[in-house]
Amino acid sequence: MYIEFNRLVRLITLVAGSCIIFCQHALAQDKKAEPFRPVHSIALNIGHEHSFHGIEENGGSKTLVLPYWGFDYNFQFVRKFAVGMHVDYINESFEVEKNLEGDGEEINRTRPLAPAVMGFFKPTEHWSFGLGAGAEFSKEESFFLNRAAVEYGVEIRNGWEVFGVFQYDFRWHAYDTWTIGLGIGKSLGKKEKR
Repeated sequence: MYIEFNRLVRLITLVAGSCIIFCQHALAQDKKAEPFRPVHSIALNIGHEHSFHGIEENGGSKTLVLPYWGFDYNFQFVRKFAVGMHVDYINESFEVEKNLEGDGEEINRTRPLAPAVMGFFKPTEHWSFGLGAGAEFSKEESFFLNRAAVEYGVEIRNGWEVFGVFQYDFRWHAYDTWTIGLGIGKSLGKKEKR
């Protein structure tokens, strides 16, 4: 339990430190910005989820690289903050070592679904830093998780955006994963540029 808490504290410190770096730039931009309207957005992303705790057929450990789909909903209620629901789905079955202490307990995961409620800080137009909590569900067993995410997005036009995402999931009393992906999203209710 102490190891997992210590890892969570380090991650929160890293994300908070990164956010502080962007604050000065963001505040300078706010003074020139036009009035803000709340915005809903939906997005679809694909990528790979990685775990260092995979199990080989001979019983050794290996790094797993698993394809995932992500569906995101966000509500940006003020210029710098948003909340949302981010759902990851791995369309594959795999085996991992359950405990990171190395006691050798193996678990099967069959197409897990991992929704998380997220809070985002958006220091600039392009960057978003998020923290959240949720669970990973599979027919074998479910795990509580905490998620940290960093996203960089660029608007194409008319509310459409492409973005890259890097996230880390801490599954309590289980295994961890890190994810890298690309996605496309659409803002709903945003004033379109002509």
